[in-house]
Amino acid sequence: EVQLVESGGGLVQPGGSLRLSCVASGFTLSQYIMKWVRQAPGKGLEWLSTIDSHGRTTYPDSVKGRFTISRDVAKNTVYLQLNSLKTEDTGIYFCSRPLPLPSVRGQGTQVTISS
Repeated sequence: EVQLVESGGGLVQPGGSLRLSCVASGFTLSQYIMKWVRQAPGKGLEWLSTIDSHGRTTYPDSVKGRFTISRDVAKNTVYLQLNSLKTEDTGIYFCSRPLPLPSVRGQGTQVTISS
């Protein structure tokens, strides 16, 4: 069964850091494009980062320089390092494998930024 399981979320103060993990099962994630997205309260999904099968990474300007996507091939895990967190980074963070269809997404991990 193809599955993604996220972890690592929590409550942190503004300016803090978190590292999110996404463990894949049922497939080798390094062979696919993997993405992190989030859903802020009352808003739609927002793309945060992508890593392709070659290890190339891309980010939107809104998180570039603060968030870093990476992967551990041996652990079949993709990570998202979150630094300099802001209150507006609060939301549920999901990892996903967009292709092939149907896309696969985990259950998400809650990130709350508050003082």
